[in-house]
Amino acid sequence: MAVKDYTTTDAANERRRNILGMSYSEVAERLAEPGQDTVLVPMGSTEKHGAHIPLGTDSYVTMEVVYRAAAAVDALFTPLQPFGYSPHHMGRNEEGAGTITLRADTYRRVLHDVARSLIFHGVKKIIFVSHHGSNTKPIDELMRQLRYQTGAYISFYKTPTEREANVVQHLFENTPEETPGWHSSELETSCLMATADNLVHMDRAVDDRAHAPAYMGDAFSKIDGVGTVKFKGSENIWVPMEHHEYSDTATIGNPFRSTKEKGLKMFDAMADHLAAYVEEVRKFEVGEVNSDYPERA
Repeated sequence: MAVKDYTTTDAANERRRNILGMSYSEVAERLAEPGQDTVLVPMGSTEKHGAHIPLGTDSYVTMEVVYRAAAAVDALFTPLQPFGYSPHHMGRNEEGAGTITLRADTYRRVLHDVARSLIFHGVKKIIFVSHHGSNTKPIDELMRQLRYQTGAYISFYKTPTEREANVVQHLFENTPEETPGWHSSELETSCLMATADNLVHMDRAVDDRAHAPAYMGDAFSKIDGVGTVKFKGSENIWVPMEHHEYSDTATIGNPFRSTKEKGLKMFDAMADHLAAYVEEVRKFEVGEVNSDYPERA
């Protein structure tokens, strides 16, 4: 199966839903339709994953979920932003890990400008979508600013993963100790097999776990990629750790029970969940929106 090219595949999606492939008149016509004031904005990442899957794993998963959900409910969506907030995935200086990160302020400015541009054209409800958990870290201030400035409905949808994987929990074969929804483990590897299997190299895969950074000593432990450590039975300490300090191989879990069929089922479940959310958002009453954007230059 070839890697999907979301700029050319599925003519119905490209000329009716993906604004990258639509003319200005087609976008205007769609926005004038009832219920089409809600737009999905996929936010990806280019960051170090396990050696068996690509840097763009979070981008591939994000786009597949958005593409499927948009088709299910006939929703507009924007092109993928392939860079996210990933400073902890950069690795050591000149190590060559390949990660490209936006600083938090740059990342917030991108989200702000994309949202204000869409609102300028009449969009009243924006749903940012991302599979990269750290893309949610810098956003609260920005989302509140957008709401206070414009009155539009703004939300950020993180695809089911990590500690919030209930939507796909029933599909996991890995035990909880094998952190199936985490970095490069069962979920991500299965999803990549389902959408870009020629980029998956299982001969490079390893079964690995997270641990507290070595400099902390034996008093601390760590079970996954959340930015906290455990100390005396409590997990209430947030530390700005680098990913390589608590994950030796950029894999947190066991990828070896991953399958393409499982990935397809995961995409179905994730897309159904996002599509259902979009349908509910369309019912929300949004009052007058301050849509002008005079500071756009």
